[in-house]
Amino acid sequence: MFNKIKKFIQDKNLIKPDSTVLIGLSGGPDSVCLLNILNNLKEEFNLKLIAAHLDHEWRKDSENDVTFCKNLCDQLNKDARIPRQARDERLVKFISEKASELDFKFKDIGSKEDLGRQMRRYFFEKTAKEFGANYIALGQHLQDQEENFFIRLIRGTSLSGLTGIKVTDVSSSGFTYIRPLIETTKEEILEYLKENDLEYLTDPTNVDMSFLRNRIRIKVIPAIKECDARFDSNFLRTVHKLQAADNFIDKIAQEFVKDELDTKELLALDIYLQKRILLKWLIKNRAEFNISESFLDEMLKFLQSEHGGTHKLSDSWLIEKKKNRVKLIKWEK
Repeated sequence: MFNKIKKFIQDKNLIKPDSTVLIGLSGGPDSVCLLNILNNLKEEFNLKLIAAHLDHEWRKDSENDVTFCKNLCDQLNKDARIPRQARDERLVKFISEKASELDFKFKDIGSKEDLGRQMRRYFFEKTAKEFGANYIALGQHLQDQEENFFIRLIRGTSLSGLTGIKVTDVSSSGFTYIRPLIETTKEEILEYLKENDLEYLTDPTNVDMSFLRNRIRIKVIPAIKECDARFDSNFLRTVHKLQAADNFIDKIAQEFVKDELDTKELLALDIYLQKRILLKWLIKNRAEFNISESFLDEMLKFLQSEHGGTHKLSDSWLIEKKKNRVKLIKWEK
């Protein structure tokens, strides 16, 4: 599997030589596998590695996870054959922080899973900025992709939503996330860990059936694989086709995204393309908004009106329409 991941990184040009890579390290099998692989590529790619662990403090014994991750990095550094003069540069640096110590107010939308994701992203990006990391590497794999697909399908999503987790993406803050294991199966990861005698932590919440993700992992995916053992490879092929279609639509929409939109030009297009253009326009201008189908419908209803004026998007953003031109305005109360 090591050679497979190495080739994937090279083919996708995921990591340039002489880079600093921050690895999200939970201590679970996926992140342990990713850390080990990147550590083995460290010399060839001339990489500096930072292992970053966020203690969510959701369990009484969560400090044990911190200790495990620190010991893992210490062992990698102990085993490394590094010239004395280059040792500090070549060691895997371990950084950990408690969620209660994060100086940021997170959006509470009711999902514990989403809150955890927000906290980790903030911690990773804060740490990446501090150490000048070029990439933030996550251990998401093919099973995560499959679970994500069904979660979005159940909740009702767009074509973009079905394209799933990208191999690489850039956050609104400008940080590049990479996922070298995204086309690797969980079985391959576990086999790699076994072959290399690597220990890892098991998250007890992974069997908690109150989480939709766990119900899909434990019930839905095994049932599909029982129907057809080719599910993993066929699913991956389908995701590639969905991503290609979505990228094609994205390129068309991008041609219409300008500082100001022409409402006549916009409204002459197909309704699906209208919504994609509006979404890309808002993201390009970094406007604050809560995306939903009804939100985009309201925007279009305003643009279709014969009257000019303004339409509020959020507490600090609105759109202004004059004749056939519409622009975004940031305002203060």
